[in-house]
Amino acid sequence: MLTKENTALLVIDIQGNLAKAMDEQEMLYKNTRIMIQSAQILGLPIIVTEQLPDKLGPTIPEIAELLPDAAPVVKSAFSCCGEPAFMTQLNALTQSQILVTGIEAHICVYQTTVELIQNGYEANVVTDCIGSRQNANKVAGIDKMKDAGAKLTASEIAIFELMKVAQGDAFRQIVRLLK
Repeated sequence: MLTKENTALLVIDIQGNLAKAMDEQEMLYKNTRIMIQSAQILGLPIIVTEQLPDKLGPTIPEIAELLPDAAPVVKSAFSCCGEPAFMTQLNALTQSQILVTGIEAHICVYQTTVELIQNGYEANVVTDCIGSRQNANKVAGIDKMKDAGAKLTASEIAIFELMKVAQGDAFRQIVRLLK
């Protein structure tokens, strides 16, 4: 089970025109926004990455506006783990359960998830917060991540698992987000 104390959120490469090319992009944006806001309410650390932003563009405004203080880790490797600055941020955390969100499911999300597992992390792929340009690629990416040992979840499953109880200010704030 996910715990607030041991979980961090990773937002991979939701940027530029690539984000606009995702299958079911509006649902992807909506669920990722809810995931980010819930993580903030629950006090989870958040790491954001951007793949070659000078070519692909920055994190889309719908996501960036929620993370005004975040300095995205710029990378050229498909796996976030291939970027030393990312590994420095990740290794500075005490959390070992990583909620993985972002694009594209069959490339950067897949390769990052596999390498997180290889580095001893519990990778929890939030399947309604990942995307690919073609649904078939998303499905194949999810299958490969599961085969590699990733845990599959969805935004509401993860959020309620982290909250544990239906009480308190965090619960009230998050329920408002989900309506």
